[in-house]
Amino acid sequence: MAAPRRAAEGRLENRPSPVVPGPPLPAGVHEVDLGPGAEALLAVPPGEPVPRPLLVFFHGAGGKAEQSLAAVGEAVTGRGGLVLAPTSVGSTWDLIAGGLGRDVAVMDAALGEVFGRAAVDRIAVGGFSDGASYALSLGLANGDLFDAVLAFAPGFVAPPTQEGEPRIWITHGAQDRVLPVDRCGRRVSRQLSAAGYDVTYEEFDGGHAVRREDVPAALDWWLRPG
Repeated sequence: MAAPRRAAEGRLENRPSPVVPGPPLPAGVHEVDLGPGAEALLAVPPGEPVPRPLLVFFHGAGGKAEQSLAAVGEAVTGRGGLVLAPTSVGSTWDLIAGGLGRDVAVMDAALGEVFGRAAVDRIAVGGFSDGASYALSLGLANGDLFDAVLAFAPGFVAPPTQEGEPRIWITHGAQDRVLPVDRCGRRVSRQLSAAGYDVTYEEFDGGHAVRREDVPAALDWWLRPG
């Protein structure tokens, strides 16, 4: 699998097309064909293959695509959306593990496969913990592709470049002992607000987790009309 030309800059090159060249995928969870050493799952809702929203979701450190689907899959497909869940090549995402490149290439290739089989009308990126930091960083670098970022307990934001102005939703537990809220969620939300982004920030009384009730709240915020 060839890396996209601008993978080291965190840029994603594949874009959805109004014409889908391949046969539509049936409802269910599908393995995305990316070749050896690259893994991603796509959850497809039931119903006619009409244009749908797509959420790309990144797991936390040491996680897998299955954990992403367990966290958000039912809520997204229940709203008629698609979920693309990649698995990091290493123990966590490349930006955190030493430098952008391989995971960006995998995700770009996965998006190309999805766009070849499913009509997509809007795209958000999200994640938990390390995955939330990755989603924020790549989301700001690809704001011309993603219209929103959904970050559950992020540690930081470090976009290699900035493109577009995606809306941002962040939630963080006030008792988080893994990524303490004051130097993570609160600091990140202030940083992004000061940079001019439209930020919605919420805290809850709890620790380092994706709360079940926060997922539909984040999705409703993203998908609301207007």
